Amino acid sequence: MRPSVGFAAVKLLEQAGCRISVPETQTCCGQPAFNSGDSGNAGTIARSMIATFEPFDYVVVPSGSCGGMISHHYPTLFADDPAWQDRAQALADKTHELVFFLSSVLGVDLPAVDCAAMATYHDSCSGLRELGIKEQPRAYLNKVNGLTLVEGDLAETCCGFGGLFCVKYPDISERMVDKKTDDILATGADILLAGDLGCLMNMAGRLKRRGADIEVRHVAEVLAGITAGPDAAPGIGDGED
Repeated sequence: MRPSVGFAAVKLLEQAGCRISVPETQTCCGQPAFNSGDSGNAGTIARSMIATFEPFDYVVVPSGSCGGMISHHYPTLFADDPAWQDRAQALADKTHELVFFLSSVLGVDLPAVDCAAMATYHDSCSGLRELGIKEQPRAYLNKVNGLTLVEGDLAETCCGFGGLFCVKYPDISERMVDKKTDDILATGADILLAGDLGCLMNMAGRLKRRGADIEVRHVAEVLAGITAGPDAAPGIGDGED
């Protein structure tokens, strides 16, 4: 959906001294099936993912929702299967969201980058509430040259995406994202940042339909130096993803 996020994640990890592999056999983590109550298909997907990632020291994802699914919910899928539950727990224990991994596992400082803009940050529900990601991205963003971080009053409020929630309850979802975009616009920010692409696509779509002039980007893109400008990737919601 947004290849530049993956490239930015790889760049940040390699700068931190990691050797990166992206297995071609990986798929969706299975969260849509899990959230729908389809434990059978979610378990089938999880078994494939567990086997794919077992050889690695760490699994790092630039997404709070995927990270939360693997690290919190995979073990629960195999409550009646001790062998697979042990394998699921081993994967869960070594799976981390990108910024958390860089900050709280590796403890690295990122190379200096420039971004002359005012930005506001959205805390995704999975990242904030499941994974405890709050201060880590802000600490890195506060070191970006020229970037001013301004907090919205509803920074921790759900954007209304919620995976299948926005499909099953579109009227409620739309009201939620309207409140969210009102708050974003009230900050006067040039850029909206977050660590979850689902949230970003939802908010970007609503902002675009409202005619708002604001860039929408994954935090990894800014931290890796991929920002607005003639040589940059298009913003999320620009119709070029």
